[in-house]
Amino acid sequence: MRGANQSSVSEFLLLGLSRQPQQQQALFALFLSMYLATVLGNLLILLAICVDPRLHIPMYFLLSHLSFVDICFSTTTVPKMLANHILGTQTISFSGCLTQMYFVFMFMDMDNFLLAVMAYDRFVAIGHPLHYSTKMTHQLCALLVAGSWVIANLDVLLHTLLMARLSFCADNAIPHFFCDVTPLLKLSCSDTHLNEMMVLIEAGLIMIAPLICILASYVHITCAVLRVPSTKGRWKAFSTCGSHLAVVSLFYGTIIAVYFNPLASHSAEADIASAVMFTVVTPMLNPFIYSLRNKDIKGALGKVVALNIFLPGNQMG
Repeated sequence: MRGANQSSVSEFLLLGLSRQPQQQQALFALFLSMYLATVLGNLLILLAICVDPRLHIPMYFLLSHLSFVDICFSTTTVPKMLANHILGTQTISFSGCLTQMYFVFMFMDMDNFLLAVMAYDRFVAIGHPLHYSTKMTHQLCALLVAGSWVIANLDVLLHTLLMARLSFCADNAIPHFFCDVTPLLKLSCSDTHLNEMMVLIEAGLIMIAPLICILASYVHITCAVLRVPSTKGRWKAFSTCGSHLAVVSLFYGTIIAVYFNPLASHSAEADIASAVMFTVVTPMLNPFIYSLRNKDIKGALGKVVALNIFLPGNQMG
């Protein structure tokens, strides 16, 4: 079997979301605004957590990492798509395609792991509030985040190496806006059974295991909340989990729709729509979901805005 360096295809064409000029202009404006909202929203969350000492606790430490990962996640796909539109080109080199795929799935894995760790954090905070400070230490949070980075990189490295061994002989047009696994496997003229099996099994474990941890955490959270005697107390406990549950539903719903079906059953349109949801829409919505439902974040954001407004005046005086 030929390796990637022997393949007759040295570059791919990213066909994007639409080939209609009128639609392309509208999509360019839409995705540029969504990307700017993603970067600005998540940067504000990071700044808010940095400037407010009250937010220097495990819950917001994890949220800051989620915001950083979401900025990186969108940056791996949207700027390339926007640049292709401005430059009037659709090409991406074979190595560039594999590099983009590597970072897309690494940050997707990180989102996955961070959501699981955040669910565990909420479980400890609600189920064992008296032991929260001793169980969810900063050292444990740092270890969990560092371990997530290591596992995510090892997982994606395996899939990238498996993709690099495939040959691409004729058609090099990818009906997508980034180098995704499914359209690349469809283009390959090599035997892709090993790649497909690894996506379903190994990647499945990487995605499903954290999801099971999230569900188990929320089962215990629900049981703990139902033991709270007052209705107001129950509502307050559940409200601290609402933001996280909303993000989990968006993230896992779209990913399962794309990557946990047989290759033959995939359609380009459905895959693109789902990919837009988890690579662009979810990272954009995360800061809004967390800030609108969280009084501490809203208060810290107010401090950031106040600093931006009054600091220049103070300097001038």
